[in-house]
Amino acid sequence: MNGPNRRAVLRGGAGLSALASGVLSAPAVIAQGKPFAGTTINASCFQTTFFEYLKNYFPQFEEKTGIKVAFTMQAFPVYNQRTDLELSTKGSALDVVNATFIYTGRWIGAGWLTNLDTFTKDPKMTPADWAPEDFVAGTQSAMQNAKGETFAFSWEGGAMIQAAARYDLIEKAGLSMPTTFDELIKVCEATHGKEGVAAFTADKLHHWNWIPYLMGVGGGVFKAPPENLTPTLATPQAAQSGEWYANLLMKYGPDGLLSYSDDQAMRSQMSGRANIRTQSITWMVPLAKHAESTVQKTVRYGLMPAGPAGNFSGCNSHGLGIPAGSKKKEAAWEFIKWALSKETLAMVVKDHGYPSVCRLSVINSPEFKNVLTLNGQDVASLYLEVLKLGGKSGYMKYRTVPVYPQVGDKINKAIERIATKQQAAPEALKQAQAEAIQDLQKAGIKVDS
Repeated sequence: MNGPNRRAVLRGGAGLSALASGVLSAPAVIAQGKPFAGTTINASCFQTTFFEYLKNYFPQFEEKTGIKVAFTMQAFPVYNQRTDLELSTKGSALDVVNATFIYTGRWIGAGWLTNLDTFTKDPKMTPADWAPEDFVAGTQSAMQNAKGETFAFSWEGGAMIQAAARYDLIEKAGLSMPTTFDELIKVCEATHGKEGVAAFTADKLHHWNWIPYLMGVGGGVFKAPPENLTPTLATPQAAQSGEWYANLLMKYGPDGLLSYSDDQAMRSQMSGRANIRTQSITWMVPLAKHAESTVQKTVRYGLMPAGPAGNFSGCNSHGLGIPAGSKKKEAAWEFIKWALSKETLAMVVKDHGYPSVCRLSVINSPEFKNVLTLNGQDVASLYLEVLKLGGKSGYMKYRTVPVYPQVGDKINKAIERIATKQQAAPEALKQAQAEAIQDLQKAGIKVDS
């Protein structure tokens, strides 16, 4: 996953042949003559590989537009907290922000982001071939308001899949990739501790990782989001699933699992210390691609296991938007337009194997399929299947309501209490339910009695 050298960056690299015949032209910008020469915009996001890759091409963007980009990244909770505060004051310190999936309802609903339709519908600002309709509808739904107006464009589709870093251990046990919750436990039981490998691994974002397992047994976070936000955590299904999931973590996970970040969980697999994980595809590709991975020849991928109620693989998206308070909106749009153009995304896929792009023209290209053929397996088809699952019934609506961050925090703490045996599952989730209701009522949201 090493980035291209300086010469390759300045040269620009070739794009995907599926998107153009021959060498791709540079992404379109507003005009010739660099009308933004001398302009600096401030952009911010949480720590992620996509922008680590994209920064390699900033010299190209500056050369084309004259715009310099001061780009900062912070840990996920730190970024969200700081950006939420900045947006709420309608300050001008930031010109481009990541529209975080669990905050889009709050930020868009409060009028804190700029309506980007004003740019995409203006031919002087955006050429027709930029094609906003090329973005996968499922990833864009969280970036729009009830009227269908767009406030961000997606750079990542977080499709949750399953990866077994040491699939050879599963084969030796006479088993295959688990397709159901019961099969997952059976595989974990048969392989845990073999050759010093923990059977399962995860990170501490339980309000993302646990919910597909909760839904898989017929439970949910809210009664009927987004209309009825009465929490449904104090239910038999939630208690059953919470106990089951906490047991999965503690019985089959490596030591220290409850403190794992995304990166630590990924590295537990890359090093061969842990086997199965269910998480967004972005964290799974490095098992087959990263130079430091010791499991490149043993990793195998599959859909997330399904429960009795069905398969509810997590499916989220993050987008780039412009704060309402920015004083450099046109320059900010030039950056978003460039960063999420077909050509730029093609370069990021080609040069780095980035797996979570949201443009159909890139996803459907032979090159994308080639990049996501990992250890001989077609993972691109798994990615698309999850995006389709997420968009089919709208089961991810629970996560885009403005109050989800507060409720998610209560879920995280409840799972931790169950896992550490501070509380039994029914009591822990009943407490989470009560605390969530208090937060909702403080926010002026009506809940069922």
